[in-house]
Order: sequence, then C-alpha cells, then structure tokens
Amino acid sequence: MLTDRESILRKLHELRSEHRDLDTVIARLIETGSLDQLHLQRLKKRKLLLKDEIAWLESHLIPDSIA
Repeated sequence: MLTDRESILRKLHELRSEHRDLDTVIARLIETGSLDQLHLQRLKKRKLLLKDEIAWLESHLIPDSIA
C-alpha cells in the first residue's frame, strides 16, 4: 500500500479532485432534471467511497501520539 508521505499526498490530491468532479456532475444532473436514478445512485455511492478513502489516507498522515 502507500507508505511514502509524498505518494499519499499525491493520491489524496487525485481522490479529492475526483470527489469534486463527482459533486459537479451530480449537481448538473439534478439541475437539468435528466435523472437516471440508478446512475445518480451509483455516482453518489462512488462519492461516498472516495470520501471514506480520503479520510483513511488522511488518518495515515497524522502521526500516532502517546497520550
């Protein structure tokens, strides 16, 4: 998996970009009213998966601290 900090940051950038793009696509689909509910549902699911992956990678950037 990703261990190098630079590669994690690079992957985070890619995932955040895709997440933003999906946000735009979903908003446009809703605005135009040309809704294929199954397609919209799949886009939203992909967006949630990206959000989870982003959170997981961000948590690996934070060093463990002893309380």
